[in-house]
Amino acid sequence: MRIAVIVITRNGTQLGQRLRYSLPGTELYISRRYAGQAGTASHFFDPADLKTMIGSIWKEYDGFVCIMAVGIVVRMIAPLLESKETDPAVVVMDDAGKFAISLVSGHLGGANELAERCAFICGARPVITTATDANGLPSFDLLAKEQGWVIDDISRIKVLNQLLLDDNRIAVVDHTGRTRFWLCGRGKVSFHETFAEAMESNAHGFLFVTNRHLPPQTRPDNLLILRPRNLVLGIGCNRGTPVEDIDDFVSAQLKRIFLSRKSVRLIASASVKSDEAGLIAFAGRLGVPLTCFGADELNGVTAPSPPSPHALAAVGVAGVAEPSAILASGGGRLLLKKVKSDNVTLAVAEMKEEEPGV
Repeated sequence: MRIAVIVITRNGTQLGQRLRYSLPGTELYISRRYAGQAGTASHFFDPADLKTMIGSIWKEYDGFVCIMAVGIVVRMIAPLLESKETDPAVVVMDDAGKFAISLVSGHLGGANELAERCAFICGARPVITTATDANGLPSFDLLAKEQGWVIDDISRIKVLNQLLLDDNRIAVVDHTGRTRFWLCGRGKVSFHETFAEAMESNAHGFLFVTNRHLPPQTRPDNLLILRPRNLVLGIGCNRGTPVEDIDDFVSAQLKRIFLSRKSVRLIASASVKSDEAGLIAFAGRLGVPLTCFGADELNGVTAPSPPSPHALAAVGVAGVAEPSAILASGGGRLLLKKVKSDNVTLAVAEMKEEEPGV
């Protein structure tokens, strides 16, 4: 976590130095009037440029610790805030080091945890105001963050967290077992094997952990979907295939078999495709890595489809899509055997789940 500690007072400079030495990945920004009290590794700014300076580095850090009054921080960062999914963590500490206040992005951004760490280092009292934490309850946005799951609709987090706070019934479908392990008996939660069974349970809200695509008309307002990133796309393509061709074909196939592209973990292919512009661009669109395997690795995999004469002639392998998907998923189950368009081949595998707590 890259953290910027920003100070504007003499006492704040001392606190900032302590945080910089104790929090890995921390850089210190100090008002120039106290430059003589800080090491050369610090960044300095003119007091009148405080707001401009924060705006210029806002996208560069995962978290900010501002040692100054809360009101100053609120006025400075208000125009910079976009979404709880993307905003960095913001913690405010007072000049005397008595309090460490989680101000913005308590769960997804990690501000609650950062406030706790700052408080421990400086002997301060952490101030956490998120309702679930204040009541000793879990929260579903923190569950998603800790498990690396994608929140399908961020607005549903508030609905489900409120149901948890109000001690209302929540029905869960999660075949990974991680929600049950994480909740550890907290909340009025029931677990079900199928979506239909959960929907018939008369619960006040629903949590589905799934890589399946659910049509919008089947989603009630009290349903939260969390997406485990456990799908691997094995892709082969002709040289020079445009990213639009790859995207259109993959999207159509995922939709056909009711899988969500938000659950894609990575794209796999042959080593000769590691520089394929369209494939690299498609991985960039999904925000996932591109992993490539050599011919010996691919030929060592037993795939369900017969060898491809085209792949043998072009890259010296019996197949690309299925073997690469199987390899990248750690020997996971193929959800889609090889399908082809004029320029693209695709196979989809589901990664093996580790046991909860591992």
